Amino acid sequence: MKNNKVVLYIAMSLDGYIAKSNGSVDWLFDVEGDGEDNGYNHFYSTVGTIVMGRLTYDEVLQLADDFPYANKTCYVLSRSKQAPAPHVIFTDEDINALIPRLKNESDGDVWLVGGGQLVAAFLEANLLDELQIAVIPKVLGEGIPLFPKGTLPSAFRLTQIQQFGQIVSLSYTAKAD
Repeated sequence: MKNNKVVLYIAMSLDGYIAKSNGSVDWLFDVEGDGEDNGYNHFYSTVGTIVMGRLTYDEVLQLADDFPYANKTCYVLSRSKQAPAPHVIFTDEDINALIPRLKNESDGDVWLVGGGQLVAAFLEANLLDELQIAVIPKVLGEGIPLFPKGTLPSAFRLTQIQQFGQIVSLSYTAKAD
């Protein structure tokens, strides 16, 4: 059995939103970071498999001409049938079966990209091992919350704090019951 983790690596506004109400993340692109990549390349090098929801996938496709995760195995969870697409595997497999299998098969950690509905489902199923949250110094006022209403209460242990310019990165591990 491999020692891979399931990691939520995500950016959030000061008021807890991961995207605007329309799904846009354009508010992330003018933040004063460390001038480099704010730790992203190091994190990405630890990842073997990527998991995201279909709405997040749709937003990722709007961000660049080329799919940014083409060199990793990428699963897109969707409740509805999707036409095949390059670089991704669409699935409606239950996360309680899918995620332990991916953890075992992956050549690195499993990255939960988002969105909020999947974060809530992963918490409910006790599938998150680690959270890495970049807090962006902006208040959006409204949008898509990192933890949607109805998310089960959960506890985590702070393991690291890093500063990248005006961005604070908080790392947490799941607390054992």
